[in-house]
Amino acid sequence: MGKGEAMVDVAPREKAKREPRTVNVDAEVEAQLERTSSAASVDVASLGEQLLGTWADIRRTAREMVKDPALHNVPGESLAEQRARTRGQLQLLVDRGAVHRAFPKYLGGGEDNGGNITGFEELVAADPSLQIKSGVQWGLFASAVLQLGTEPHHRKFLPDIMSLKVPGAFAMTETGHGSDVASIATTATYDLDAQEFVINTPFRAAWKDYLGNAGKDGTAATVFAQLITNGVNHGVHCFYVPIRDEQGNFLPGIGGEDDGLKGGLNGIDNGRLHFTDVRVPRTNLLNKYGDVAEDGSYSSAIDSPGRRFFTMVGTLVQGRVSLDGAATAVSAIALTIAITYGNQRRQFAGASENEEQVLLDYGRHQRRLIPRLATAYAMNFAHDEFLVKFDAVFSGAADTDSDREDLETLAASLKPLSTWAALDILQEAREACGGAGFLTENRLTGLRADLDIYVTFEGDNNVLLQLVAKRLLSDYAAQFKGADGAALARFAVAQTAAKAYHGAGLRTLGQRVRDFGSTARSVAELRDEDTQRQLLTDRVESMVAELAARLRPASKMSKKAAAELFNSQQNELIEAARAHAELLQWEAFTRALDSVKHAGTRQVLTWLRDIFGLGLLEKHLSWYLINGRISPQRAQAVSAYLDRLISRIRPHAQDLVDAFGYGPEHLRANIATGAEQQRQDEARAYYREQRASGAAPTMEKSLKARKK
Repeated sequence: MGKGEAMVDVAPREKAKREPRTVNVDAEVEAQLERTSSAASVDVASLGEQLLGTWADIRRTAREMVKDPALHNVPGESLAEQRARTRGQLQLLVDRGAVHRAFPKYLGGGEDNGGNITGFEELVAADPSLQIKSGVQWGLFASAVLQLGTEPHHRKFLPDIMSLKVPGAFAMTETGHGSDVASIATTATYDLDAQEFVINTPFRAAWKDYLGNAGKDGTAATVFAQLITNGVNHGVHCFYVPIRDEQGNFLPGIGGEDDGLKGGLNGIDNGRLHFTDVRVPRTNLLNKYGDVAEDGSYSSAIDSPGRRFFTMVGTLVQGRVSLDGAATAVSAIALTIAITYGNQRRQFAGASENEEQVLLDYGRHQRRLIPRLATAYAMNFAHDEFLVKFDAVFSGAADTDSDREDLETLAASLKPLSTWAALDILQEAREACGGAGFLTENRLTGLRADLDIYVTFEGDNNVLLQLVAKRLLSDYAAQFKGADGAALARFAVAQTAAKAYHGAGLRTLGQRVRDFGSTARSVAELRDEDTQRQLLTDRVESMVAELAARLRPASKMSKKAAAELFNSQQNELIEAARAHAELLQWEAFTRALDSVKHAGTRQVLTWLRDIFGLGLLEKHLSWYLINGRISPQRAQAVSAYLDRLISRIRPHAQDLVDAFGYGPEHLRANIATGAEQQRQDEARAYYREQRASGAAPTMEKSLKARKK
């Protein structure tokens, strides 16, 4: 078949066997699973090494460092105590040389961008407040100077930032403009006579808000403002602005407020800043991408204001990279706690008259946790590829405009999925641990509160996915740039034919799989790697093509009408982007399988990948049914086979979480670090002794049974 040709399913529908409503995977599938199960095992050591990723040594070093109780959070502290502790912990990081990996070698840094993020994201195991406050200091404040400034700025400002002599805030977000950075209202107007920029927040909604280090500790800030010179607004630029004196008092013209107690991350002193005629030298403009000469003339190597803005903002993408990594790490920690507890906690009599059953042996408990374990693995493998891409761009090894655009799209794709997944995993892990999961000592509620802000931090997840959708549409349109009428006509005919086939139910499973009434055949196709790829890819491509067709009239509409049309499709745009991101995770998981040398581990991970892939099909089953990609019969087989796979993973679940490599000092949850196992062992020993001694009382139910 040629590319783009449709394969029509010509299976004789009248002869197809009807499946009952409740579908069980039949003997053929069960036999296949039994054959592969005998060889399935997990080499925890080698898998753990793979999960450590490209910068394994740095990750190991960071995990060893965060075992130190001096870096851990202390539940129950007051707001002031939490802030003081976190501020002191930042100095410990400096003293241990843990924060300088990304900085220039001429300033004592390591110029290792990927390694820097790797070490940084592991701080979340110690305390999310520590991770984010250090991220504010060195990943945002310092990074703005490093990425947007030039060498004179680096030599002048970075040494004191690196040493923590100058704690700083990253003043981008405004109360009235969060993710819409291009529309911020703060201005920096050039005063030709004084050779200074005058910074103003013209109204209350223009105050810089939610800024880490602004509430108390920060003595300087990188302030984003509209640069105005000679009466022309050249768009958003960044300025280095001192904000407090050595006694902690605001400098003239600067005011602010403390954000106070928050829903989480209370070790960070978030606050607001506002500016009234605040003057900074012309040279405090971080001028890598745009400069103002003494005479007020503006110059930039990037002529397009739009491209210049996105280039500047794109240099700060590392925040999204680290949030993706931190969310992945917390997901692994939560699942390790919940699955370990589920393997130890016993509840209700099961197959044995004398032994209660561990929670993880219950099918529902497996359904709650094991698909989420598959998601965490997909997140882990996708994140490492993301880090490699980030390092290539920021090291200069692959730093074209196209590379940076790809990195931005990747960041906007993965950060939403991983941060949403982390909240979902933490909540389910908490519930799976019952009342014990609600105790602060077992960490899940604290991590859930701290991770909550990640879904809107560094860009609201829905806004980020909208950016991804726009990129997908742009790439889609580029396919037809310069195409002649005949080519477009052929495409239109193909699309119409495809819609007819799908809509009539004549084409299923990516144009090639036919139903013959056998659940085994349905399952065999669904667990095929190429079939999963085809189904997931087809969903993305079809959603983008349909959106493009709906939005095509916008080019001939008024601005108002075009905006209304775009808004009417916003939900579909975000869903298409989410489908794209899910495909990226599935592909990363699949590529990771190629690196697994141990046959038993590869079998277990293949099952886990299939759980992730089929879980996506089950999650979006309505789309596949409505659009004719999967028949109702095969749709039933998806869930049936998922249940079988989950039961196959169950014996390996502990090995799979142990491979994440988080020890007791990282988990710090009593229910997963010995306390629960001790309780259960004590209880079982007690009843065994009673039974052995004959001292156990006779149960009333047994007496009544004898009388009958």
